[in-house]
Amino acid sequence: MSTLVVCVDRDGSVVGSDGPAGGTVDTDGSDTEDDDTPERGDGSEHGVPVVGREAVRSLVLATGLDDPESSRVNCLLAALRTADDLRSEGERAIVAVVAGGTETVNADRAIARQIEDLVATHRPEAAVVVVDSAEDERLVPVIESRVRVDAVDRVVVRQARDLESTYYQLKQFLADEQLRRAVLVPLGIALLAVPVLLTLTASPTVVVAVAAAVVGSGVLYKGLGVDDALAGLAGDARAALYSGQVSIVTYVVAAGLALVGIAAGGIGASELVDESPLLTAMAFAFDSVPWLATAGLAAAAGRLLDEWLRAEPIRSSYLYLPFLPVAVGLVVRGFAAYFLERAGAIEPVTVAPVAFGPVSVRGFAVGSDARLAAFVVAGVLVSLLGVRVAATVGGRNGERDVAR
Repeated sequence: MSTLVVCVDRDGSVVGSDGPAGGTVDTDGSDTEDDDTPERGDGSEHGVPVVGREAVRSLVLATGLDDPESSRVNCLLAALRTADDLRSEGERAIVAVVAGGTETVNADRAIARQIEDLVATHRPEAAVVVVDSAEDERLVPVIESRVRVDAVDRVVVRQARDLESTYYQLKQFLADEQLRRAVLVPLGIALLAVPVLLTLTASPTVVVAVAAAVVGSGVLYKGLGVDDALAGLAGDARAALYSGQVSIVTYVVAAGLALVGIAAGGIGASELVDESPLLTAMAFAFDSVPWLATAGLAAAAGRLLDEWLRAEPIRSSYLYLPFLPVAVGLVVRGFAAYFLERAGAIEPVTVAPVAFGPVSVRGFAVGSDARLAAFVVAGVLVSLLGVRVAATVGGRNGERDVAR
């Protein structure tokens, strides 16, 4: 395979329009490693590429002596090393340097003509472009239109690596549409909101708070994958509607029950708004948990019903689903009631006197500790019952599936 390793010098600081700096051209024909045909300047107006390993090595020395701080020296050395690596892999590598000039349009045209000359003379199957700046990298499409470009080697001088790397990372960031939407769009909205808010209000605190809220919301929206979740939710809902799943109805019922629970919790918490935040949260949980647990039970029952209607063995995890919200609801309500009762926000549970013929039971009050223990034990028993049902029914389904 024949590969052209070309070092690009767009501004012509290394190679002038009449040939290489210092007049170095490979003309001795001794560069047998390259298998290149030595090339002389032909006096054309578009300049002559420097071709051949010895010619490029001479150019490295001339460039380094002329300007030891130039990054072009590193670029030329990288081209030589790339060509050597390709030869070690058994490929035929032609190393060359093409140059333009100070004028942008004429420089690009000159490099395009030099690439055409190299392709016509050496007929490479592919090319590796070596550049040392973003300006030179812009010529990659020009070269790619003449010969297939397999790779672009960006040479970054170690002292300027941080600056160059930052530029390339910024360029890659701006090319990513999703990142632009996640960062630049919220930032732009926040910057546009600043003058509007300053016009409407004279409070810098409000302006900073709104701008930070906009940027933070945008970043969290993408960072937490809310957009992907919403897209997947819409697709799942559409598929469920088309397939006639019963869970659609139960999901709507569950959403309604959850809204009722949130409203009930908010009303209960508003009565203790002057108390500590812990008691306010416990009041919200105490009033909302029964509704939220019922909502979870409705959603789980709908999913379980869908699995049953498929006439396939039901997995144990689906059988356990209806028991989970009930068990969690009992435990959470028990702890919420414990804290509220200890704070005097709710009354303890009292059992009225009961008489069964000759046997009578006096009325008594259930303490907060006993009440908490009862709820926790009830939650654990419901959870164990769910595990037992899932294991029993799931095992039967598995045996039935094996028998088939």
